[in-house]
Amino acid sequence: MNLIEWLKVILLGIVEGITEWLPISSTGHLILVNEFVKLKQSDAFMEMFNVVIQLGAILAVVVLYFPKLWPFHTKKNAPAKPIFASPSDNKGLAWCQNFMTNYFHMDKIVLWLKIVVACLPAMVIGLPLDDWMEEHLHNYFVVALMLIIYGVLFIVIENYNKTRKPTIRRLKDITFQDALLIGIFQVLSLIPGTSRSGATIIGGILIGTTREIAAEFTFFLAIPVMFGASFIKLLKFGLSFTAIEASVLILGMVVAFVVSILAIKFLMGYIKKHDFKVFGWYRIALGILVLLYFGIKSFIAA
Repeated sequence: MNLIEWLKVILLGIVEGITEWLPISSTGHLILVNEFVKLKQSDAFMEMFNVVIQLGAILAVVVLYFPKLWPFHTKKNAPAKPIFASPSDNKGLAWCQNFMTNYFHMDKIVLWLKIVVACLPAMVIGLPLDDWMEEHLHNYFVVALMLIIYGVLFIVIENYNKTRKPTIRRLKDITFQDALLIGIFQVLSLIPGTSRSGATIIGGILIGTTREIAAEFTFFLAIPVMFGASFIKLLKFGLSFTAIEASVLILGMVVAFVVSILAIKFLMGYIKKHDFKVFGWYRIALGILVLLYFGIKSFIAA
């Protein structure tokens, strides 16, 4: 590959790193960017690349939030007070309780269980419909429509939210029922152009979380979702890559990782003082531009 092709890969990594975390749809942007920036790779590879590149973005969450997510500790760092109110009379259960006290952060274990619960709706609905959605929904009209619809929703919900006070201000205040509801909102993001982070943030805000907590839970929820989606795409594509294909994928992931670090820090700083309406207006403007561009292109082609 020549220099221009490598620069295209870097551009795609930048787009992924920015749009994965801002509520403006990474898949939608990658579909649109591919209209103008085409790599000299097969369609099958690009279909896989657009999903698996997200692993780089996910590693950014793991690095930034590792202390909040890592559920294990050493016996030396075990809490002085056992995590269970009273030891079991059963020796086996008592051993398990003692082991968990010595090596596990139970609050983080519970957080991961809530993340798993939030992932269930997308797994149940998304896996059976994956091929159908790729065939029927990955097109400019659906992307543009979802950009506009969710742009309007962000503005409407933020206006509605002005009169409400958040009831969930800490991650541990999210209940399993809350997690399931956020997971149901995540199902909406299976439609390209919706934005996974956008759908789950809207869900979080509607059930009463602060913007910061909605964003953080969305970041954590992305870890199993994107690992699962990437694993499926890799299996469909096959695990045999040419040297060029492997280099393209690795470079895209590395760029997405670096840019994601910056994008996450920016978003968390931004929403401490601002709402999400600016992203809503951006989505509406972009959706209209997409409709105009592809509409004119189709008219000329006809």
